[in-house]
Amino acid sequence: MDINADQPIFVISVAAELADMHPQTLRQYDRLGIVSPSRAPGKSRRYSQRDVNMLREVQRLSQEGVSLEGIKRILELENQVAALQSRITELTEELGRRRQSLDARIFAAGAAGDVVSLARGQRPRPRSQAVVLWRPRATGT
Repeated sequence: MDINADQPIFVISVAAELADMHPQTLRQYDRLGIVSPSRAPGKSRRYSQRDVNMLREVQRLSQEGVSLEGIKRILELENQVAALQSRITELTEELGRRRQSLDARIFAAGAAGDVVSLARGQRPRPRSQAVVLWRPRATGT
């Protein structure tokens, strides 16, 4: 059975034990907006595995001498980086799809000597139906 890392399953006492912290510390982090768990219908806090991992990271940074405001800023910046990396992945995939569609296009000379875009295996349409992309200029000779 796979557990979703974002599934809010731990009550505050269990999350505190998993993170090796006091439950009051978790409440303080929630008030400060450092680690904000989900809320159950009775308004009790429910922590996910991702929240517990973040609590451990907060504890590590705190032990290294980083202030709570500094920790909050670090976590915000890490979230921004993750969002930007996700966006880069989306854009890279989109670029790949568009490149494939461009690679599938073929340009050919139409009946009137103009350049037409075709799909693979297609032949140029008669002049009356062709979509003109470029036509050479007439020279005045």
